Amino acid sequence: MRRPVPEPGAHEVLVRVAAAGVNRPDIMQRLGKYPPPPGASDIPGLEIAGTVVRPAGTLRDGDFVCALCAGGGYAEYCAVPVEQVLPAPSSLSPIEAAAVPETFFTVWTNLFDRGRLAPGERVLVHGGASGIGTTAIQLAAAKGARVFATAGSDDKCEACMKLGAERAINYNREDFAAVIRSETTDGVDVILDIVGGDYLQRNLDSLRLNGRLVQIGLLGGARAQLNLSSIMQKRLTLTGSTLRVRTPAEKGVIAAAVREHVWPLLESRRVRPIVSAVFPLDRAADAHRALEDAKIVGKVVLQVDPHLRQ
Repeated sequence: MRRPVPEPGAHEVLVRVAAAGVNRPDIMQRLGKYPPPPGASDIPGLEIAGTVVRPAGTLRDGDFVCALCAGGGYAEYCAVPVEQVLPAPSSLSPIEAAAVPETFFTVWTNLFDRGRLAPGERVLVHGGASGIGTTAIQLAAAKGARVFATAGSDDKCEACMKLGAERAINYNREDFAAVIRSETTDGVDVILDIVGGDYLQRNLDSLRLNGRLVQIGLLGGARAQLNLSSIMQKRLTLTGSTLRVRTPAEKGVIAAAVREHVWPLLESRRVRPIVSAVFPLDRAADAHRALEDAKIVGKVVLQVDPHLRQ
């Protein structure tokens, strides 16, 4: 499919895309379940890395950047609000840089802003082997939290523990709520959940006094029943968010926080995006299938520039 090169607006940067991250919202958009917000490109792709070819703000022509997009990443060129563009960490390859914005922005704003995770606290990360999960485990451990995670196989559990989880729970063999009670006695402080559905009550049961449940995905469904007394008795907080529909100004606030708190960890490679599969742009369908097969640990990335060195 051929499209004209996008014309950037007054406060947008035009980026020649080297690589683009693949995320579950892209699959949902393909299935007609997650339409792009008004004004956004209908081309999938929520994160990119590439070279600035039409600058804005403090960015200059030729700067290598990574950016959070509202859409349009699966293309040779992408126009992005300047607030959502950051210089790519020098320690990362272009493929790795393309796997950063969507997951790292999402994890930071939900785990540390909404979830208020603090050093020494306990956190449970559902879907620990996903792009979100591998990011959350590393960032939480780097910030001094005790990390527990769930995953769907023993191999994925092993991967979670190598990234910093002290206990990984195979949800196909164990009840995570029972394990958390056994391992901690009184539960965890924060839960980051991409599942929803019937996880809700078990999540509440797994939280300790003043615990926080942060809902960021609905892989298990959007509806659930709960016992409200759990919330009252333990003074729990239930919150959640989505990222794509936020304004450039709101995303810019997140970008500034990520650059301050996360970029040093990426530069030192204390944390890193976990990229398990790379496909050329013309095999985007295969990239989606790889993500849907649920065998990947971490991220899938599209190589847009065929001459790119990985």
